[in-house]
Amino acid sequence: MHVTLVHVYVKPGVVDDFLRATTSNHENSVREPGNLRFDVLQDPQDTTHFILYEAYQDELAAKAHKETEHYLHWRETVADMMARPREGISLHGLLP
Repeated sequence: MHVTLVHVYVKPGVVDDFLRATTSNHENSVREPGNLRFDVLQDPQDTTHFILYEAYQDELAAKAHKETEHYLHWRETVADMMARPREGISLHGLLP
């Protein structure tokens, strides 16, 4: 399993806009072939900090995600909402 944790910090005042765009990306991502999980998490101590937990069957499925229309639209839509560049950390999912 290929897992990516994406840390996103958004500018104050655009959290609701970010969530709208990210909800659409989430809804389409969970329908992708090879997608096992796509969670959107918000830090309760810093509500401008989000973590996207993306789990795919393998690295090829994860790479294919980045070529989808909904991902490219999301990336463009949220670009100006970022307080700093997003950071993706790739991991090997071992369990379950």
